[in-house]
Amino acid sequence: MERECLLDGFRKLRARSDALAAPLSPEDMTPQSMEDASPTKWHLAHTSWFFEAFILREHQPGYRDFRPGYNYLFNSYYEAVGRRHARPRRGLVTRPGVEEVRAYRRHVDAAIGALIHDAPDDVWAAVAPLLELGLHHEMQHQELLLTDILHLLAQNPLDPAYREARPARGSETHSRDGGPLTWWEHGGGVVEIGHEGGAFAYDCEGPRHQELLQPFTLASRLVTNGEWLEFMADGGYDDPALWLSDGWATVQREGWRAPLYWEDDGDGTWAAMSLLGRYPVDPAAPVCHVSLFEADAYARWAGARLPREAELEVAAAQQPIAGNLLSRDALVPLPAEKAGAAPAQLYGDVWEWTQSAYGPYPGFRAPEGAVGEYNGKFMCNQFVLRGGSCVTPDAQLRASYRNFFYPHQRWQFTGLRLAKDVAGGGV
Repeated sequence: MERECLLDGFRKLRARSDALAAPLSPEDMTPQSMEDASPTKWHLAHTSWFFEAFILREHQPGYRDFRPGYNYLFNSYYEAVGRRHARPRRGLVTRPGVEEVRAYRRHVDAAIGALIHDAPDDVWAAVAPLLELGLHHEMQHQELLLTDILHLLAQNPLDPAYREARPARGSETHSRDGGPLTWWEHGGGVVEIGHEGGAFAYDCEGPRHQELLQPFTLASRLVTNGEWLEFMADGGYDDPALWLSDGWATVQREGWRAPLYWEDDGDGTWAAMSLLGRYPVDPAAPVCHVSLFEADAYARWAGARLPREAELEVAAAQQPIAGNLLSRDALVPLPAEKAGAAPAQLYGDVWEWTQSAYGPYPGFRAPEGAVGEYNGKFMCNQFVLRGGSCVTPDAQLRASYRNFFYPHQRWQFTGLRLAKDVAGGGV
């Protein structure tokens, strides 16, 4: 049964990657808009390479690579697997074409299916955890595929949509503004964070361990576009007192005046590019595509701070994994529903920046071999984000899930929630 369940999950996940690419032409799938992004065609090939490199070559007797040279073209950063094509030049690889990449996917799918059916039990014991890792790896690339295609389409002066907007359903047909911002208080104390085991998690989510939290409060919802417009109108991008030194230098160098993809229509109103095309900025929707530097400056301006990752985890652990995630198919952040007793939007809409540096938990050890390069070697100069976004596959998330990006990056679906220390609090 375990084999059949994994095979079914594998087929459905691979089909979803193909479906996400379906609205795109071969011309859409080939270019690379910047060094941090990758072409759609590369995402489809790289996720196939992952199964080929870590499972089929090692555990499928007689397996033959689909094409010589693909190990070089589609390896991302695994030094132990061999040399690789330079990341900034992925968009220059016009061959293989899209149809050959699709044939590569079919080749890998067939070989994985045969391995799942035929592998002896001892081989299956080694293959099963690698297969599960590969499935979650492809979920990450499904999100990146949408993130990267938005950045590419935003470079086109015609503002082409990845997909047309679809009619709203259910509660989405009613006005949603999230209501006034309120605060949810936690008394602090010794808490446990990190994955508890028993199901899939990335190595960086553990070991589970204790942390001491001072009393704090979290905002009841995410920061909205309307609130960000107030920050801009108050000179937020012009006041160096609000900014970290590296952030202020980045603002000056890059000329940032608003979140990524925002454009001033010339009459004091703003429009933003999205996967559904360019639309007027919705004041009630969460602000998106801001860097850690911008999020931190906004929090200072608002008289608050960014949450620590442990604070968000203890709040999220009390709620089901539900929200505006990829399954909702909105593809844009949505205004919060009226907040209840617990914070809203802890899952979905936008990834939430934290003030926590991405580093190892106490007792962390990277796995042996090439898969040990998956997370551990990036634990330097990056910051943790929590909660997922409107393009995050639902099954990718857990309360303990740690995403991480560099503080200047903002093409991902990143936003923020405010936090505050409780005055006079102590443990």
